[in-house]
Amino acid sequence: MHTKPLAAWLCLALFTLSLRAFAEPLPRDVQKLIDRREGCDHMRGEFPDPGEKQRMNEVTREINKLCAGTGKELAQLKRKYAANSTIMQILNQFETGVEVAETRTRK
Repeated sequence: MHTKPLAAWLCLALFTLSLRAFAEPLPRDVQKLIDRREGCDHMRGEFPDPGEKQRMNEVTREINKLCAGTGKELAQLKRKYAANSTIMQILNQFETGVEVAETRTRK
């Protein structure tokens, strides 16, 4: 497994947890995206050995399920909460275009 995606995921998770501990609850739509993207980003960091075809299929299926539509949803939430600096800090931690990147690398 590559350490860079894992390290980025861990930093994002810790950042998100620290904000949750000291702030009021996040809006439901923002929390829903965070949950999906944390799962998406975790699965994107999985790199089964080339001989593990079944595991590769499982990872690809989970990536497709968890990541699908998150780019569009992220953009919508950034427009919706543009005036909320706390929510924007959280949303800006997420990489954009993950669906496109995964389509190219996972085929």
